[in-house]
Amino acid sequence: MFSLPAWSGLTIEINEGYENALPIAIVPFGFQQKTVETSPGQASVKPATEVKAPVNLASIISADLRRSGHFTPLPVDALPGQPTDIDAIDFAEWKALDLDNMLIGTVVAEGNDYYQVDMRFMDVLRKNQVIGKRWSNIHKDNLRQIAHQISDLIYEELTGIRGAFNTQIAYVTLRKVGGKRLYTLEIADADGYNPQPILKSKMPIMSPSWSPDGTKLAYVSFESGRSNIVVQSLDGTYRKVIANFKGINGAPAWSPDGTKMAMTLSKDGSADIFIMDLQTKKLRRLTRNRSIETEAAWAANGKSLFFNSDRRGQPQVFQVFLDTGEIRRVTFEGKYNGNPEISPDGRYLAVVHNRGGFNIGLQDLYSNEFSVLTDTFLDESPTFSPNGEMILYAMNKNGKGVLAVVAIDGKTSQTLKVKNGEVREPAWGPYLVK
Repeated sequence: MFSLPAWSGLTIEINEGYENALPIAIVPFGFQQKTVETSPGQASVKPATEVKAPVNLASIISADLRRSGHFTPLPVDALPGQPTDIDAIDFAEWKALDLDNMLIGTVVAEGNDYYQVDMRFMDVLRKNQVIGKRWSNIHKDNLRQIAHQISDLIYEELTGIRGAFNTQIAYVTLRKVGGKRLYTLEIADADGYNPQPILKSKMPIMSPSWSPDGTKLAYVSFESGRSNIVVQSLDGTYRKVIANFKGINGAPAWSPDGTKMAMTLSKDGSADIFIMDLQTKKLRRLTRNRSIETEAAWAANGKSLFFNSDRRGQPQVFQVFLDTGEIRRVTFEGKYNGNPEISPDGRYLAVVHNRGGFNIGLQDLYSNEFSVLTDTFLDESPTFSPNGEMILYAMNKNGKGVLAVVAIDGKTSQTLKVKNGEVREPAWGPYLVK
């Protein structure tokens, strides 16, 4: 097991990685002061002496790539040198390490806590630059985001799949303060760093759901003593209860175009799936059954919903088509499949599957092949990364609720813990707007 540094929020432990992870060199970035004019018309770079960049970008990039399971960044003390420009690279000694690619870069202090970042991603075998990019006027608080963007560029270059390191996750923590339970809805970077509380409550908070543009969260709050569905902006300037009907108000899920919200309501008796038009607040009832129908998840094209129902005696996943109202059963593997979640490309259905314990199962909707991805305990609430490569979920470890991440091929996994408490109800946010 490999442990990464403990952040102030979630702590990540990498439990498993690919056996054939690709070695890669992430060289520590050089640091310079801003170019100064030493004489009229002649500028030069003043080398830094006792100062350094406020953020270790190479360390963040190495951690990102290691967490993906696809790469093994070389330890810094195993690097033959720390070049910061192409001319300083001795390609022969890097090629001798049996690696194909390396990253070099420089951070330049521009003054007043602003920085310039340059990165060069190199093909060691061909001795040429694959990616070169510069970011200017970056505040020190945003340097971590630049590091994640560099990780995304490298990941896409080497795998052909867009990276999802520069994204955020939402989750609910439970801590005991003064002997009383305190629930906190938080968001954090995908690596668990930079946690920010969105809502604190003595009553449970459940089922966070991101708006497609990543600016709002919908969630279930019990602040009034019973369930309500709330929509809240991340900056705290907007908060509104959109569903407070009698009975159950639960499981909100934003439509892909952001104009509608699927939810579970029991205002008419049984728990059924409804869609609310967020502009007019008009409701459309999609299911009418005495059984419990809940946990709706939108299809990627927004034309149907997957939901959990025990209408056949045991919880299984069904699909309802919005144009015809047709309902069909989707899962047949085992007696229990619930908590459906659809991959961003619409190909995969993740569920909580019971095979003597509750684990995360994955059904290929093209081939109907079904596989169980996890062997952890009491798994729940699966949520896909925006690129569909990873699934974040909640599970129980040593009697405490923690989060875990597993690749859709099941070959790599990691655990995310919170100090002095438990963490539940994860939701992986969309790509951040560039």
